[in-house]
Amino acid sequence: MSKEKMEHFLIPLHEKISEKEKEELLKRYNVDLLELPKIKKTDPAIRHLDVKIGDIIRITRNSPTAGKSIFYRVVVNG
Repeated sequence: MSKEKMEHFLIPLHEKISEKEKEELLKRYNVDLLELPKIKKTDPAIRHLDVKIGDIIRITRNSPTAGKSIFYRVVVNG
């Protein structure tokens, strides 16, 4: 499969956050990596991001009621 960015109106924006953002996120919500929802390293939506196990992905979805909804997932082996 190609490493190009996936662009399709049904696929929300997936971004790898920086190590600084990762630390701030975990501190802000008082959670550790094991408590975050997971996303497999092999997921087609993040293949273009050059991720490693333990990275955090920010997923931004358009929402008809909230405008934008942001979710976070931790990359796991898969």
